[in-house]
Amino acid sequence: MTREEKSIAIENLTAQLAGTNIIYISDISGLNAETTSNLRRACFKAGIKLEVVKNTLLAKAMEASDNDYGDLPTVLSGNSAIFISDVANAPGKIIKDFRKKSDKPVLKGAYINSEVYIGDNQLDALATIKSKEELIGEIIGLLQSPAQRIISALQNKFAGSEEGAE
Repeated sequence: MTREEKSIAIENLTAQLAGTNIIYISDISGLNAETTSNLRRACFKAGIKLEVVKNTLLAKAMEASDNDYGDLPTVLSGNSAIFISDVANAPGKIIKDFRKKSDKPVLKGAYINSEVYIGDNQLDALATIKSKEELIGEIIGLLQSPAQRIISALQNKFAGSEEGAE
């Protein structure tokens, strides 16, 4: 790869990093072609971009980015693939699902909404993070619950008073 090609690759990676707040870095080495293809297919269906990257280029892109990746560049050794998503827990769920059949992919680290997670031991926590939509849904449900009880109580009271009026 020429210096110019590396520069273009770094610019492209920097642009990808700027466009998202959710990045998982994993090691997918050792997966056979069929499993890798299945992983890519699962990522595509979930709206996740999966890309194998060169560690040095990704480290330079992280350095050039406006985001603070903290110690995340320290995990860049060996083979690395990045999962870029709009949903915080989606890559974690896919990695966890694939780990049922194999010991790969191994989570190296993740960057989620300015928080840095390092190590494969974070996978369970990351897979259960609630998405923004799930949190909003829960809040709306909690807010609606008291209102629904009041409406139900009023309906019962009015239904009871109508019967007594007859």
